[in-house]
Parts: sequence; structure tokens; C-alpha cells
Amino acid sequence: MPPLSLPPHVAFVEAVDDVPLSTLFPEEARVVARAVEPRRREFATVRSCARIAMGRLGFAPVPLLPGLRGAPGWPDGLVGAMTHCRGYRAAAVGRATEVLGIGLDAERNEPLPHTEFLRHIALPEEQEQLTLLASEHPGVCWDRLLFSAKESVYKTWFPLARVFLDFLECRVTLRPDGTFSAHPLVPGPMVDGVRLSGFTGSWTLRDGLLLTAIALTPPVRR
Repeated sequence: MPPLSLPPHVAFVEAVDDVPLSTLFPEEARVVARAVEPRRREFATVRSCARIAMGRLGFAPVPLLPGLRGAPGWPDGLVGAMTHCRGYRAAAVGRATEVLGIGLDAERNEPLPHTEFLRHIALPEEQEQLTLLASEHPGVCWDRLLFSAKESVYKTWFPLARVFLDFLECRVTLRPDGTFSAHPLVPGPMVDGVRLSGFTGSWTLRDGLLLTAIALTPPVRR
């Protein structure tokens, strides 16, 4: 598979080993004070990834606290996304002048737990697409990839729209070449004077891990 495709001005940092809990700011430590230790470690490590990425863009380390619906709060002038799954954490960050939104998600390359779950995330036409893709490229858990792509869509959508987007309110087309497109079925927000009507993203499979990403760039003015 080709590597995950992100613009060069987006800083991307990943980790497979957790950092010490002492790397958390006191405000962050309070957020997860009652959580089990694995949750605290993933919380700390994904924020460490984010702060390293911020540093590459010239931003000082600051607390990154969950906001509305758990979305991370970024310093003024930055947009970004975080993700974690079993054995993996990552963050992607960009300057708000160069990228309008970022979505990032990681999942193990494993089937979704049951078919009933699929009905809650996939439209009928998407389910047909998954059947075809699975028959032609059986090494990819396409149902899990669809879930990941929609997670990346939501992480891009929510900071811009500030309203929830259900899994079934977005139609995603997955392609074997490592790309995907997504089209919300509800009106999108106005972004830089243009109504947001869709996303394009990339995906990759490596070391048993599915990764999806979106970097929404400003519209070209003519």
C-alpha cells in the first residue's frame, strides 16, 4: 500500500510505545485522573505526539484538553486531529492558514464485531461496495476501513460545523488505490465563503493497522 498521504505542511507524528504519565500537564492529568491506567497512558502519548507535531510548526507545548464532544482543543492558529488504537497513537497538526481541517483515524485491520454494527454505520449502497471490495481484495477488512474513514470525516466535519454528523448521514466511496471520497447527505457548513459538500482522503494498511486521513485545504480562488 502507498503511505498515508498528507500535505507537506501538515506535521504527522506517530508512536507505538507509551510515554510516562508525567508528560501530562496538570490540567490534562485531572481529566483522566479516574481512568484506568491504559486509558491514561494512551491519553498522555497521543498528546505527546501532538505536542511534537506542534513543535515542528513552531508552536510551544500547551495543555490539549477535550472540548465539546471530546474534540481536542487546539491553540489559536492550529487545527489538528488525534487517534489511538491498540498499540498505536498518532496526531496530525497544521496551521489554520494552510489547512481548514484535519481528520485522522487508526484501527486494527480486523472485521467489525458483528453485522448488526455494520447496519448502523453503512448505507445500503456502501454495504454493496464492501461486498465487492472484499471479494476482489480480501486482505483488507473493508468494513473496518469504512468505519475509520467515517471517523476521519467526522473529525474534520465537527470543528467546522459544530453539529453532530451521524454515520448514516455521510456516503463514503473507498478505492483500492489508497484514496476515498465522502459526501455528507446533510447541508455542510460555510467554510471560507464556500459551502462544504465533500471530502477526499487517503488510507493505508501496514503492520496490521488501517489508517485514514483527511486534510481539508482552502478553496482555490479564481
